[in-house]
Amino acid sequence: MWTVMDSPIGELRIIEREGSVSQIEFTPFRQPSDGRPMGERRDDAPVLVETVRQLSAYFDKQLTEFDLPLAPAGTEFQQRVWKELLEIPHGQTASYGEIAHRLGHTNNASRAVGLANGRNPIPIVIPCHRVIGANGTLTGYAGGIERKQTLLDLEQDALF
Repeated sequence: MWTVMDSPIGELRIIEREGSVSQIEFTPFRQPSDGRPMGERRDDAPVLVETVRQLSAYFDKQLTEFDLPLAPAGTEFQQRVWKELLEIPHGQTASYGEIAHRLGHTNNASRAVGLANGRNPIPIVIPCHRVIGANGTLTGYAGGIERKQTLLDLEQDALF
C-alpha cells in the first residue's frame, strides 16, 4: 500500500509493507527498486496515516523524533549504517568517517558508509540528510542537495 503527501520539499510517496514503512520516495517517483509491487493507494491505511501525521508535524517543527514501524530492505552493512543514522540527534550532523568509526571501522570505510547512506529507502525518518562531509560541506543526497539543505535548515530553525 502507498500514499502521497505534500511537503516543503515536494511530494513524498510513502510505501507500507506488512504494517511497516518500507520506503519514502521523493518526486519524481519511480517503480520500486526491489521489484515488488507497491499495491494500491490507500490514504486511510493506519500506518500510512500515522506516517503522514508525523512527517507533517516534523515539517511544522512540532516533532523531532519519529515513532514508526520501519522495515528498510538492505544488506546487513546497510542495516547497521541506517541504525546508526537513527542515533544522530535532531539538529545535529555527523560525517561519513564518524559513522564508520561508530561502526568499528576506520575512515577507509567512509565510502562504504556513503554508499549505504545513499541507498537509505526511508529518508527523513532515517535521517541520512544529517550526514555531511568531513570538512562540514554538504555532499550528495538522493533527493538532491537543495532538499538536504532545506531539511538541515528546518531542523536548525526548530531548535531556536
